[in-house]
Amino acid sequence: MINVGIIGSGFIGPAHIEALRRLGYVQVVALCDSSLVQARQKAQALNVPHAYGSVDELLAHPDLHVVHNCTPNHLHAQINRQILRAGKHVFSEKPLCMTPDEARELVALADTAGVIHGVSFVYRQFAMVRQAASMMRAGSIGRLFASHGSYLQDWMLLETDYNWRVDAAMGGASRAVADIGSHWCDTVQFVTGRRIVEVMADLSIVWPTRKANVAGSQTFTQEVPADYEDKAVTTEDFGSVLFRFDDGSKGSFSVSQVSAGRKNRLSFEINGSERSVAWDQEMPQQLWIGHRAQANQTLTDDPGLLNADVTDSAHFPGGHIEGWPDAFKNMMAQFYRAVQAGALPEQPLFATFHDGANVMYIIDAIVKSHQQQRWVSVER
Repeated sequence: MINVGIIGSGFIGPAHIEALRRLGYVQVVALCDSSLVQARQKAQALNVPHAYGSVDELLAHPDLHVVHNCTPNHLHAQINRQILRAGKHVFSEKPLCMTPDEARELVALADTAGVIHGVSFVYRQFAMVRQAASMMRAGSIGRLFASHGSYLQDWMLLETDYNWRVDAAMGGASRAVADIGSHWCDTVQFVTGRRIVEVMADLSIVWPTRKANVAGSQTFTQEVPADYEDKAVTTEDFGSVLFRFDDGSKGSFSVSQVSAGRKNRLSFEINGSERSVAWDQEMPQQLWIGHRAQANQTLTDDPGLLNADVTDSAHFPGGHIEGWPDAFKNMMAQFYRAVQAGALPEQPLFATFHDGANVMYIIDAIVKSHQQQRWVSVER
């Protein structure tokens, strides 16, 4: 049995715990939060046997093998450092850290520590995303022509929508691009097998001032009547990005947290010389396949219809709904297979610290491009 500790128990921490428990051979033995009182409350609610009020205390828990970093963005780098220096396998929420320099440092630390390291880029783990990637590798899409799409949400639509992610000191210099654009970039790079090397970005703040609940607020919750205070906003609500891949092909994507009616719509289309493929996270079991000289197709995630190297990501017969929690389980299964083997695969299907750092470099280039109003190369 693999013993796991969780740091952070907000929106995403319980999602990690649920996915880990579905694996069957992993047990969450300890939970850490910002205070011992809060940690004990959460541990009791989630049936975790041990609670700690500090990271150092959790890392000292006996026979602990893996630690998950599920904290707010501004804590990621320091806590990832602590986990690595303790010699534990580490799975970090995204973003990996806040700056490119931190990313380079963490990659070096992870390589030196010789541990298994992962970052929570979950969308590459959907069966139909892996099917698109498999088709690309097999050559059935042909030469890559273009990639485009968007990631749209509406949870920051209102002037009174505010939480820690809006504060650049806690969320980072970029919000919409770093928070959800990072997922789009990782997903499309995974599918195409290419790397984004240049960007041209135009970002927008639709609420230069937001009204923050004085009592504080939680992510993705409905607010009750409250007292508000004005908070200046320096991070983007919306953005559009042109990009170039390392093979010379090009593309574009938009990100938005202010698109009414869009709850979590990550979508992409890949155009190749033989056919196109398109996927929408809000209809995750369908992959659209476009043709020039025959009828278009909609492929579903029936394991019997998928490429052989993809079938392990679809767990039920065709027609049985699988979605985000199942992709999250797939991600954990891939990571923990590496933990069991004691080594990273040559080509991991899950995102490693190297992938997390790569996306940090892209985000940094996007912010610089917007500020400088020009094409910017991604510095790795």
